[in-house]
Amino acid sequence: MLGRSRMQSSEEFTVHKLDFQGHEVWRYAGRVLARHASSLTLEAVFDHDDEEFFGLRLQRGDRFVETYYIDRWYNVFAIYDGEQGGLKGWYCNIARPARIEANDLFAEDLALDLIVDRRGKWWVADEAEFEALPITKDDRRRASEALTELQRLASARAGPFSAQA
Repeated sequence: MLGRSRMQSSEEFTVHKLDFQGHEVWRYAGRVLARHASSLTLEAVFDHDDEEFFGLRLQRGDRFVETYYIDRWYNVFAIYDGEQGGLKGWYCNIARPARIEANDLFAEDLALDLIVDRRGKWWVADEAEFEALPITKDDRRRASEALTELQRLASARAGPFSAQA
C-alpha cells in the first residue's frame, strides 16, 4: 500500500499488515518519526491507485504519518496531501496491539475502520466484514471498545485527532 518514494533515509521499519489470522497481506517501508514506550510513529508514502473512503481521498504520493501502539487495539494514520502538504484526515484501523521485532512492525487488522475528516466528523467502515470474522468474544469486545475510544477522541478533537488542518 505504501512505498518508499520521496522519503529520506533515517531509521526504517518494514510494516507487515496482517489479517486477523496473522497472515501477511502486504508490506511496505516506513521511516521512524518518533518512538515512545508504547508507540511507534512512522512516515510512509501512498503508492497505490487513488481510493476514496467517505470523502477521504487517498492519492498516489500522499504522506502518511502512522502511529502504532503496543498497548491499544488500533492504529491511526494521519494523511497529508502529497503535493500541497495539508492534512486531509485520518484513517484508523481497529487492530490487535502492534508487535515490534527489530526493524519490523506487525499489525493484525480486524477489518473495522474509522475514517475521520479534518473537522472531526467520522464514519465507521467495514462493519459487516468485522462481524463476519471468526474471532474470540474477547477480541470482539476489545475491538468494539477501541472503536468507541477512537470515536470519542475524534469527536473531542483529542489525542491523535488534535492536529490542526
